[in-house]
Amino acid sequence: MVPLNMNTRIIRFLFLASALSAVGFAAVSGADANRLGQDLTPLGAERAGNASGTIPAWDGGITTPPAGYQVGDHHPDPYASDQPLYTITAQNLGKYAANVTAGGAALLQAYPDYKMVVYPTHRSASNPQRIYDATRSNATTGILVNDGAGFANAITGVPFPIPQNGLEVIWNHLTRYRGVAAVRHIGQAAPTRGGSYTMVQFEDEFLFNYVREGITADQLDNVLVYFKQTVVSPPRLAGTILLAHETMDQVKEPRRAWVYNVGRRRVSRAPNVAYDNPGTAADGMRTSDQFDMFNGAPDRYNWELVGKKEMIVPYNSYQLHSDKVKYKDILTPLHINQDFARYELHRVWVVEATLKPGASHLYAQRTFYVDEDSWQILAVDQYDSRGQLWRVSEAHCINYYDALTFWSTLEVHTDLQAGRYLAIGLDNENPMYDFTITRTPGDYSPDSLRRSGIR
Repeated sequence: MVPLNMNTRIIRFLFLASALSAVGFAAVSGADANRLGQDLTPLGAERAGNASGTIPAWDGGITTPPAGYQVGDHHPDPYASDQPLYTITAQNLGKYAANVTAGGAALLQAYPDYKMVVYPTHRSASNPQRIYDATRSNATTGILVNDGAGFANAITGVPFPIPQNGLEVIWNHLTRYRGVAAVRHIGQAAPTRGGSYTMVQFEDEFLFNYVREGITADQLDNVLVYFKQTVVSPPRLAGTILLAHETMDQVKEPRRAWVYNVGRRRVSRAPNVAYDNPGTAADGMRTSDQFDMFNGAPDRYNWELVGKKEMIVPYNSYQLHSDKVKYKDILTPLHINQDFARYELHRVWVVEATLKPGASHLYAQRTFYVDEDSWQILAVDQYDSRGQLWRVSEAHCINYYDALTFWSTLEVHTDLQAGRYLAIGLDNENPMYDFTITRTPGDYSPDSLRRSGIR
């Protein structure tokens, strides 16, 4: 990708500002909204397959678990019998280049043993019916506010199923359904170039306030998500707890965050858990806003909706999720073991984020590839201030069919300049995500954090 020069960035900024003020903040018409559940899926994807038949029609996704599955199991692969269609390497990249992300191509060219094994496409993403119903209602009411820093007149479903600009696509990712409440036990590792690593274990807990049953906009208290993260190991970090209230408009009201420091046994505000501040125990390999591929306030970037493309992206990554695989099998030097990674051809929304003049961030430009079926960001290319591709991120996702949500099982952030990577979400040797927990906003107060730390 050729980096944007300053004149091009200014022209795009002026054009986007004009377009957003004219039409970008308006909801779609009733006629357009009526397409949802017809030629569009209930979340706004194209229901039909592509002309060549390499992408099938969406048939509802996975709505029932495979035979023999029990809640608490690592999710068995419903596509285990699939055979690879082809394998992309640096040697045959030219044949597939039109459908490979810039980041994917860079990884293939950087590492001689890197490969992308491509399987038949399965549109497995699904959500509960109430999410579809709410999305249909949002389509004619949801609007961006405060120059896109927030949104209004939408609740529970994605706010912009028929997006008119890049910001709306990003807000769909931020509000997508991931269950109502969940706890997950995951590992994070940043191997050295030689392959050695220290495993950091987290217990993450979420209450997705925006999608709670019966919630109304005036009951949100401006909070989309309540999040608590406890460091379980190694011992030098164990006991540290981060609590965050993810606000709908983080420019108007910044993310509320607190940290329990186990050494001092006290809770303190954590205003720097945002933007390009370092991610927790990530050895400087990711920023705070790279967690979940992108989170937080979008105000430092101009967002351009490039359009929809057919791209080869990680999808249905049940092998990377399997409890038959050990961490040491996945965490190989320079990049994860690509034998366990699965790629498919899917339609994705492509959004380019360009740093606003005068704004500060490590990444001057970011290109997002967002799944049309789930609004999950599947891949991101991140560029430095020189316009050079710096870091490549991939979200390896599955349908958690016990909760009807399509979400990552492993995120991999590769630093091309350092020759290292960060893997977060490793769950192969841990208990499975639990979507059955019951939580209330009161469980995520600073006082509750203090009590959690003392126990």
